[in-house]
Amino acid sequence: MLIAIGSLALMGLALGAVLGTAARYLAVEGNAIEAELKDMLPGSQCGQCGYVGCAQAAAALAKGEAAPTLCPPGGKAVAEALAAKLGVKVDLSAVADNGPQLALVAEEICIGCCRCLKACPTDAIVGAAKQIHNVIREACTGCAACVDRCPTAAMSLVPVPVSLQHWVWPKPAPA
Repeated sequence: MLIAIGSLALMGLALGAVLGTAARYLAVEGNAIEAELKDMLPGSQCGQCGYVGCAQAAAALAKGEAAPTLCPPGGKAVAEALAAKLGVKVDLSAVADNGPQLALVAEEICIGCCRCLKACPTDAIVGAAKQIHNVIREACTGCAACVDRCPTAAMSLVPVPVSLQHWVWPKPAPA
């Protein structure tokens, strides 16, 4: 019994040492600019940009295959930041900037089909089959994936309500 335990422990140590050495010598370093671009994106993994997630969108931006205006949930602020980081000029006239938005369920027409649950990339929608669904405001990123999937148009996007957590002093009007 002790021989079996000892031999398994020695095999574990030897294989661990081999894996540790291989990880050190065969490591592939990532692109630093790609990681910075990924951190600038919202991270909702909604797919509205045409890529599977924000990591693939950041890789396309770093390679120059995508425009800085590719992220609809990010709006003009993210497009400007991405363009500044990449050092390119960008035309923001076509970028819609609705500000931060949240999904809202119209309870009177929700049929509980659960299509919005499956479409939400952040699991911000709660509910059960044939029951009224609800949106967790803190988890919603406003990506509109649920709005497109709802067959009864019960889902809509509304601006984030002004509260003490979101309120900012308005900028003074120019004279």
